[in-house]
Amino acid sequence: MWAVIDSYRRRLALLVASCYFMENLDGTIVTTAAPKLRAALGVSSTAIGLLIASYLVTFAVVIPVGNWLMTRIGERRLFLSAIAIFTVASLACALSHNLSELVAARLVQGVGAALMVPVGRIVVLANSEKSDIVRLVAYIVWPGLLAPALAPLVGGVIVTFASWQWLFAPNVPLGVGAFVAGWLIMKPSTRRRTTNTRLDWRGMLLTVAGLGGLVYGAFVAGQLSSSWARVGVDLAAATAVMGLAVAYLRGRRDAFLDLSVLRVRTFAQSLRGIAAFTVVVGSVPLMLPLLFQDRFGWSPVKSGALVLFVFLGNIAAKPSTTYLLNRFGYRWVLVTTSTAVAATMAGFAFLSASTPVEVIALLAFANGVVRSIGYSGLMTLVYSDVDEANMAHGTTLAATLQQVVGGFAASVGVVALRIGSSLTRGGALNSQGTFRIAFFLMTLLALLPVANALTLHPSAGDSLRQRSASRS
Repeated sequence: MWAVIDSYRRRLALLVASCYFMENLDGTIVTTAAPKLRAALGVSSTAIGLLIASYLVTFAVVIPVGNWLMTRIGERRLFLSAIAIFTVASLACALSHNLSELVAARLVQGVGAALMVPVGRIVVLANSEKSDIVRLVAYIVWPGLLAPALAPLVGGVIVTFASWQWLFAPNVPLGVGAFVAGWLIMKPSTRRRTTNTRLDWRGMLLTVAGLGGLVYGAFVAGQLSSSWARVGVDLAAATAVMGLAVAYLRGRRDAFLDLSVLRVRTFAQSLRGIAAFTVVVGSVPLMLPLLFQDRFGWSPVKSGALVLFVFLGNIAAKPSTTYLLNRFGYRWVLVTTSTAVAATMAGFAFLSASTPVEVIALLAFANGVVRSIGYSGLMTLVYSDVDEANMAHGTTLAATLQQVVGGFAASVGVVALRIGSSLTRGGALNSQGTFRIAFFLMTLLALLPVANALTLHPSAGDSLRQRSASRS
């Protein structure tokens, strides 16, 4: 009986993984192709910024609504609907003729993306044995880590040899395939559905305003033309609204988001680790292409090919992740991988145009290995002590946090470059000194997940390890 259930969940996890990959590839490829997109549409950087921000904000604010929608229409129907929305919106993006049409299509695309992966993850993990979570989350997570590494190469090839509309075309066949697979694989919803569950509108509005403000504030911070004063005001206002939302949600029994799961110590520690870790590793797919193209003068294709080694590192790490977690425990693995991420960020600071390509590829590969193992460890530790009743709430919170800090990742990289340029002679953004300082700043930031991992109890995650080890 166990083998049959495991086979079904494995297929379902791979389906969700494909959706995760599709969504991450789409979000990253537009960002990396932004300069070419701006030139093709004949619009300003601010207009392209609106295109990117609208998708990120929509994605962030819609995620928390998914858990409530599942209680009304069921997981299967919502998951398949999300894939259909994302696919149709991708087609609309590819058929757009101007910025207005593209922004409208991206807004709808963000709705589908926000519901697609979090809902799928809830379905995969529902009623799962703790010992199976490591493998299931590994199936889901690692393809999503590959997409940002692939995006610079794919985007570079598309904008070099084809029109910008082709940036969105790959999602259409991928989405159709995912929908058909989901229709055939996914079993009917087993969760009891209800049509009389009241939506906490005040909680939803406060949460949406806070999350949207944080993501938009992060986007503004990542714009070279933004003043520090505006960045500070925007983020302070969004933080204040988010604080009000948290206070409100904690005071209600039927809150829009159930925050009681944050009382689970390992869950809260994991979220802190995910936030810091994601910001650091998420900046790499932006900062490396900028270094290679703006500083070294490489073509988008060559730049993307080197960043591709991060992707190869992700693949190489996957078979060893479960073994390492079972053998050495979560605390040791997370301390080691977080430290190694900091070391690779420091290594990037010393790269120059004269550095052998083989050395750059090896460093990018190493970064991919440790980021894959560390991220998989954090994403499974989230569920180690969360009971089944809180699994959906925990998944929703984790997915929301991922999206918000994912929006911060690219912006933090740009902020680091701006700080670097202000500290170097001449203040050029593409100078060697600017990139060196920026990567050193990211190295310091990478010490935060190291410190967080050191606070973990030595037995943290043991509920995920013991049975898995005995079954292997």
